[in-house]
Amino acid sequence: MRTSKTLTAGLLVLALVSGCQGTSKKASAGGDGRAAAMPSPGGGQVQPGDQAWQIPDSLVAGSMELAGYADQVSVRSGEPFRLFVTSYAADFTVRAFRLGWYDGASAKLIWSSPTIPGKTQPKAILTKDRMVTAINWSPTTTVQTTGWPAGSYLLLLRASTGKESYVPIVIRSDTARGAVLIVSGVNTDEAYNGWGGYTLYNGPHRKSHDQRSLMVTFDRPYAYNPARGVLHDILPLVQLAERSGVRLAYATSVDLQADPAIVDGARAIVFGGHDEYWSLPMREAVTKARDAGTNLAFLGANSIYRRIRYASDPNGSNRIIVDYKDAGLDPWHTAPDTTVNWRQNPFPNPENSLVGMLYECFPARGAFTVHEPNFFLFAGTGAKAGSAYPGLVGNEADRAYPINGTPANLEVVAHSRTTCDSRHTFSDAAYYTVKSGAGVFATGSIEWVRALQGPDPEYGVGPASVAFAQKVTLNLLTALAAGPMGRTHPALGNLASVHDLATTSTGTGGAIDQ
Repeated sequence: MRTSKTLTAGLLVLALVSGCQGTSKKASAGGDGRAAAMPSPGGGQVQPGDQAWQIPDSLVAGSMELAGYADQVSVRSGEPFRLFVTSYAADFTVRAFRLGWYDGASAKLIWSSPTIPGKTQPKAILTKDRMVTAINWSPTTTVQTTGWPAGSYLLLLRASTGKESYVPIVIRSDTARGAVLIVSGVNTDEAYNGWGGYTLYNGPHRKSHDQRSLMVTFDRPYAYNPARGVLHDILPLVQLAERSGVRLAYATSVDLQADPAIVDGARAIVFGGHDEYWSLPMREAVTKARDAGTNLAFLGANSIYRRIRYASDPNGSNRIIVDYKDAGLDPWHTAPDTTVNWRQNPFPNPENSLVGMLYECFPARGAFTVHEPNFFLFAGTGAKAGSAYPGLVGNEADRAYPINGTPANLEVVAHSRTTCDSRHTFSDAAYYTVKSGAGVFATGSIEWVRALQGPDPEYGVGPASVAFAQKVTLNLLTALAAGPMGRTHPALGNLASVHDLATTSTGTGGAIDQ
C-alpha cells in the first residue's frame, strides 16, 4: 500500500549532519563524488547544480496536455532510448537532470534538446486485462546518452505554454563491483501509477478493487506528480548517499531480473522507501548476492510483499508487470511465480527470510524507539534505550516475527509502539548476518527515507528525528561500503527480548499460508 500524500516538487532540503546535533557541513562543488565539472555530450561543461528541475504545482501539465514515457526504464551510458510524448497545441523541450546533492540544488542539468514540435498522440488502449497502454503512440525523439554519468534522472518536459511534466529514467552502471548499488523501485512506482484511470489496486472509481488492472505497463506516462515515487522514495537517499563520498552504482528493480550480473561483487545493495513488487528472479539474484558477501539494506517497509512476473510487448522484454493478486485468476495458478503475495499459496515464501521481518500494517504511525542503543549504526546519535524519534514510523511498517524463515540471529535494534487506524501493534528495525559475512539492515518504515530530506509535519517528523535518521543512514552507507558487515559486526540475536507475537493478526499484511 502507499499513502495518497503528494509531495510537491519544491526544494528538498537536506541538512547533512556529523552527529545528531543538527550541525551541517558545507559540500564541495563535486559533492556527487565525481569531478566538479564533467564533460557534456557536446564537449563543453555541463551546468552546475540547478533548481530549475523542480515543477511548481501551478505548472504541472494535465495527463494528455503534456505527458510522456521512455521505451526503457534504464539504459547504460551511451545507449539511446526513445521518448513517446503527447503534447496538444504546444511545442516543447526536454532537459535531462541527474539527481544528486550538487551543493543543495538536488539535481544537475546534463542535456537539453532543441524545440520539438508538439503532437497529440492517439487515445491509449485498454486491454481485456484492464491494462492501460500507450504502446500505440509514435516515437517522438531518440535521446543519445553519450557521456551521461550513471544515476537517477528526471527528464523535464516543458511546453511553450509553460506547462511541465517529468519522465523518470535511470542511467544504470556497467557494474556494481566494489560499489554500493542503489536500486530504484520502478515496479512499485508503476503498480501505483494511475495514468489512464487504472492501477493494480483500483479502476476508475475509488475502492473499485474488482475493476483493478491485472497487468500494468511501463509503456504509459505517470499520473499527476509523474515522478512521485522518485521524489518520495529515492531522491532523499540519493542526495545523502552522493554527499557521503561512498562509491555508488545505479540500477532498477527490472535490472535485477534483466541483468542479474550487475550485482556481482557489489559491496551492498540498497533499496529505497518502497520496493513492494518483486519477481522470483529478482529475489533469487539478491539472495545469491547476499550469500556471496554483499550487504543488503532495506530503507523502507513492505518490501518483497507482492510476487509478480514480467511479460514482453513490442518495446521489449520486461515491459509489462503481471499481478493478478489471486491464484484463482492467474492462468499460471500453480506455478512458483503465480502472482499472489509472497506469503500465500502456492509456494509461500514470506519476505522475512531475506528482509528479516514481515510487512505489518498500513496506515502506520509511531515514534522510532531504540531497543539496542549500542548497535553500531547508532554510534554518534546520542541514543539511549527507549530514546524515541517521533514520526519515523509511518505510513507502512514491518515487524519481526518468531516464525519459520526469520534468521536465528535476528537482532531487533528498535521496537516501536505503532498504531494502524484502530489497531495497536509494534514496528521493528532489525539486523542479521549470514555465513558469507554479509549484513542485512532493515528500518521497517517507509517514512525513513522521506525523513532524510527534512521535517515532515504530516507525520510529526521534527529536526531531532531528521538528524537521527541522517546520522544512522550515513553510518550505514560507510559500513556498507567497507565490505561484509558481519565480519566486524556480527548480529547478536535478541528477538525473544521484545516478545513479538507469531500471529499476523496484529497487522494488515494477512496470514501466512503453509
